[in-house]
Amino acid sequence: MPKLPKLPPAPLPPAMKPPPDRPGEDTGVGGVSGAAKSAGINVVDWVDERTSLSGGARWMMFRKVPKGTNWFYTLGSATMFAFLSQAMTGVFLAMYYRPDPSGGAYESIRYVTNDVFLGQFVRGMHKWGSSVMVILIFLHMGRTFFFGAYKYPRELNWVIGVVLLILTMTMSFTGYLLPFDQRAYWATIVGVNINGTGPLLGPYLSDFLRGGSEFGATTLSRFYAIHMLLVPGLIAALIGAHLYLVARLGTTAPPWTKAETRPELRESEV
Repeated sequence: MPKLPKLPPAPLPPAMKPPPDRPGEDTGVGGVSGAAKSAGINVVDWVDERTSLSGGARWMMFRKVPKGTNWFYTLGSATMFAFLSQAMTGVFLAMYYRPDPSGGAYESIRYVTNDVFLGQFVRGMHKWGSSVMVILIFLHMGRTFFFGAYKYPRELNWVIGVVLLILTMTMSFTGYLLPFDQRAYWATIVGVNINGTGPLLGPYLSDFLRGGSEFGATTLSRFYAIHMLLVPGLIAALIGAHLYLVARLGTTAPPWTKAETRPELRESEV
């Protein structure tokens, strides 16, 4: 007697279908979650079709990493994130700051610290974040030097890193005056006078920083403009160039790792 073929189970009636995961939400393809997911994908595809950013993102993110890479290689990324933190907290502080040497600068900082919601926290992040950024960039430069990552073909990247170090110190120096209290005032006078002792360009640099022969309203406004506009823009542009060269040239292996010789090369040497 031949066996009868097995028939597929009959579909359940609508009343016996299992309920969705959440009340009032359909998890099917045409449900709310499916529509939201497809809408997000469509938006990304729409943007990528007009900008072609996916190719550049893949070229930047998916790269070969040398053997022996460790936590020392994260110092550059940590420095970049410290700069982004400084930029975000600096924008918040600039909303309340007034570059007025007759008392407005000090009072605005006092108001942010004592009266603004989370003002003391944000100001503390900006104040101590500057020291963290300086420490991180020195560690990153030291790692690059001792690992020999400044050699051919990465000399230009090393030069950009040195310029970024100078700009970071400049941003710290110009930001120190902005509270315009007694300590900031006299410390900045000492720093500007030290710059004035430099050969050739020293006196011109001091006059440029002071905005004249003496400290005054022009000095504070000039330091504020350098700290908020000039130096951050240069740092952001040079970080972009720095990252491009890192992605294009790759990273160097630690000096204690040895390159593996391929078997066919080893046989040819014998």
